[in-house]
Amino acid sequence: MTTPLCEQQTRHSTVQRFVPWAALGSVAMAVLMTGCAQQPVATSATNTSRGEPITASDEPDARRRARIRLELAASYFEQGQTTVALDEIKLSLAADPTYPMAYVLRGLVYMRLNDSRLAEESFQRAIALNPRDPDALHNYGLFACEQGRYAQAIEQFDRALATATYGGQSRTLLAKGVCQVRAGRLEDAEASLARSYELDPGNPITAYNLASLQFRRGELTRSQFTIRRVNNSQFANAETLWLGIRVERRLGNQAVVQQLADQLSRRFPDSQEWAAYQRGAFND
Repeated sequence: MTTPLCEQQTRHSTVQRFVPWAALGSVAMAVLMTGCAQQPVATSATNTSRGEPITASDEPDARRRARIRLELAASYFEQGQTTVALDEIKLSLAADPTYPMAYVLRGLVYMRLNDSRLAEESFQRAIALNPRDPDALHNYGLFACEQGRYAQAIEQFDRALATATYGGQSRTLLAKGVCQVRAGRLEDAEASLARSYELDPGNPITAYNLASLQFRRGELTRSQFTIRRVNNSQFANAETLWLGIRVERRLGNQAVVQQLADQLSRRFPDSQEWAAYQRGAFND
């Protein structure tokens, strides 16, 4: 269930196994981290001596070496080689201790290692170096939400969203919406998820979470529309089919329920969702 150093992540890369934020737990946050630490690129800046944008030829040697190390770290992080990634981050920061993106990835690594103290320190350092970096703000928001500091998390998300040139609006709105669900702010959460879905209607994670919240709030027709789009696509999985079954059952569409149940049985016979269907646990 995540993008700090890249655009919207998990959406099309994990076709049958994307992990919706069903339980809104730590696995959920991992989704937004998955695929997030792709190859960093130099952020735009201005050459103060000439008033021109900084290009590759202007990049200081120390920053270039730090960036190359961070690209390696990001690749290792993507592959789940956390310790190796951390070693590369250390080398990146040794080359340039003022590189904000290295601290962002360092924070994500320590989140994965469940070291909240060092994760907090890393994100705060990144933001101190660049207070308006939306990637740092987004990831610090994820971290704060994981810690149960919902108001602080939503504040960080809002600061990221306030950046006009930020390309990750949809993922931050997704994160904000899920965090608002955790905080019990369901109406606000639906607004955030709906806006994320509007910006990126092809994202199955957003669609699932929006449909799940709509179902929870009794907005059955809207939930039906949203989850049907996922279940009619290549991104359908056991969780989306199970949500679709419960929505259609509540609406009295028994023929559709049976069609979805047949898919669930055939494609995911060992899933907990199929077991729940067999028990008749539609309200669990």
